[in-house]
Amino acid sequence: MTAADDRVLALAGVAQAAKIVDQVAKTGTWPEAFLEASVQSLFTFDAPSVEAVYGHKQALKLGLDQLASCLVSRQSSDQATIARYLMALLHLEAKFAQRADLQDILHHRLQHAAFKKEHFSNEINALFANISAIYQDTLSTLRFRIKVTGNVQHLEKERNADIVRTVLLTGVRSAHLWRQLGGRRWHLLFQRGSIVQQALKLSREITIR
Repeated sequence: MTAADDRVLALAGVAQAAKIVDQVAKTGTWPEAFLEASVQSLFTFDAPSVEAVYGHKQALKLGLDQLASCLVSRQSSDQATIARYLMALLHLEAKFAQRADLQDILHHRLQHAAFKKEHFSNEINALFANISAIYQDTLSTLRFRIKVTGNVQHLEKERNADIVRTVLLTGVRSAHLWRQLGGRRWHLLFQRGSIVQQALKLSREITIR
């Protein structure tokens, strides 16, 4: 894996969060395996590699495909929405990076969330509620907010709202990783073509079992 590949994987984590948020907001459903991988990233504090943050590269296939789709010049309305969420998550992370106090609170509370991946299915509702509360107490206090649009009937359900906040937090975590690896928002304008090609290459290398 090259440094450029690592940056694309991290950015794919942001795109994956954007896609899951959009799906939950519009349909009240979510891709469970990819959701689990994204949530796992919140509790991987000292990973030896970018892949390890998400468990394995396969866990980011949805994000890689969405990243390539939303960066092409001709977008569908759904892809445009995902691109909007992606840019909003990058902007929110940049604002959050200026608040060391909130970062300390977030890190401390995630460390005490008692998350165990092997118990994911058994503790899922409590986990989402816990992370949702963490998001509300930290990122939701910033002046910049991400506006999520979709089906009101789905968004008004407490569990769906908790999932949306949880996934937004995973997007911010991936955006932070991307910036740590040297990613900058202007890259999405001037290096768009190469990012799309790298995302497609990495996606093709993944075999879903």
